[in-house]
Order: sequence, then C-alpha cells, then structure tokens
Amino acid sequence: MCANHCVIGEGDAGFCGAAINKGGALERKEGLLDYYYDPLPTNCVAWWFCPGCTGAGYPTYACKDGPEEGYYNLAVFYKTCTYDCLFCQNWHFRQSARRSQPLLSPESLARKVNEHTSCICYFGGDPSSQMLHALKTSELALEEASQKKRILRICWETNGNSAPGLLKRAAELSLKSGGCVKFDLKTGTESLNVALCGVSNKGSLQNFEMVAQELFDARPELPVLTASTLLVPGYVDAYEVGRIASFIAEIDRRIPYTLLAFYPCFVMNDLPTTSRRQTHECLAAAKEAGLTNVRLGNVHLLS
Repeated sequence: MCANHCVIGEGDAGFCGAAINKGGALERKEGLLDYYYDPLPTNCVAWWFCPGCTGAGYPTYACKDGPEEGYYNLAVFYKTCTYDCLFCQNWHFRQSARRSQPLLSPESLARKVNEHTSCICYFGGDPSSQMLHALKTSELALEEASQKKRILRICWETNGNSAPGLLKRAAELSLKSGGCVKFDLKTGTESLNVALCGVSNKGSLQNFEMVAQELFDARPELPVLTASTLLVPGYVDAYEVGRIASFIAEIDRRIPYTLLAFYPCFVMNDLPTTSRRQTHECLAAAKEAGLTNVRLGNVHLLS
C-alpha cells in the first residue's frame, strides 16, 4: 500500500495504524476519516492556479470564470498517515487511528457529493494509507458527476509515500477531472526526513518524479502536479529548499512550488514561526535552482 513496506508482528499494527496483524491475517482499516464542506475559494496550496480559486480551465474544469463562490470542496480527512512528523498540524488523529472507530464506505462518501460540490480533496493524515478507499470513492463520484454533466475535480494533498501504481491511478483521475496532486515534500535530505518524519523520503521523491515525467506535459496549462515545503525554523532552511528545488527543476522547471510558513505545534511547539529572513532566503534558493513558478504561502504567520 505504501513505500514503508512494514513487516507487522502478530497483534501489532503497521506504521500508519491502518494495517493490523490478527492471527497471521492482515486486516486493514479503510474509511477511517472525517469530512466537511469547505466553501470555495479555499485556503489551498494550489490557490494561485486552482480552478476553484481562480476559474482556470473554465468552462471545461471550472464552474465559473473566476473564483467558484457558492460551490464547495468536499474535504476528506483520512485519519492515518505513512509519515509521523514531529511538527504535524493534525496530530490528534493518531489518538483515534488505533481505536475502534466507525468506518465510512466509499459508496457512502461518494454520496456526499451534491450539485454544489465541484471538487473533492483528500488529505489528513494522508490518503496514502487508505488509497484504495479514496480511489473507489473518486471513481463512483466521477461516474455520477459524468451522468449528470457536472464538473467534479479530484485533488490530493499527500506526502507522496504511496505505492507507485496506486499513486499513478490517483494522479490520472486528477488529470482527467481537472484536479491536481499536491506533494508535501518535507526535506531534501533523507537523514533529516527520517529524523523529522520517522521514515525515508525516497518513496515520495520517486513518486513525484514518476507523476511529473508521465503526466505533467499532458496538461501544462493547468498543472496536474505541484509541490510545497514547510519552512521549519532551524531545520528546513535555504540549503534544504535548494536541494528540493534542484530536484524539481531537473525534471521540469515549470512545476509550481509553494513555500509555507511554519507555526509551532505537536512536539515542535517550542519553535518560533518562520522568519521573513528565512523565507526570502528559501525563495531565493528555489529561484536560483531554476524553478520559474514559486510562491509564498501563509505569509500572515511570518515573524
């Protein structure tokens, strides 16, 4: 299911908490989630080219020639993750991941899409550990939308640490529907990724490269792929951003990249917010690496 390739002892759970070994048989939690309707335009990593926020791709992929006011994003929060970040903004979900919780079937979730829903965004946690559930939900919802001739974009916010075949299917649904895959690339150095997130970033980077090489050119006018990085003070600096940006630029310098300001939470609640100095150093590093589409996000948090 993901790039961690857990080996699970009897009675134990995998790294994400979604897979459990019961008597030598593997049981998976699919549909451990929360959902809500998020009014458009929304605070999205891809806000500067997203059809729901800008009207890009109208009338094929957007309901309006501008921000889709009056429409909603069905925000699906999966309560499991293939990373375990020390700065996780939504760390509370782990308290329920290993407990018995009500599960929502793909059929039930797909029925939450209505005539005012123009996109679904899977995030969390992360959709990677419940990807089969998300894919099934997307297929059902897209079939219904197609029959009723309604626009419905499929988007993902993910660390990218999924099984390559499943992630490619997810990206293909985004390409078809006008959505995008938003990779949260945490670091540029594997050892730092292990220290901050518990696992290697190799799987994430390999998946990013796969999606970029196979799908980005199919719709460059409305990018199907974007990346973002959280600027953690003292850890994710201009050096790390430069490594990430160089990696992206070597694939395609047109791929959008967003730098996000950090605020203290979870284990790293004693850190300051990102400084303006660090932000502009990182912005300069990303541009020096050759990227042509770089933006700053969460600027209201900058100290």
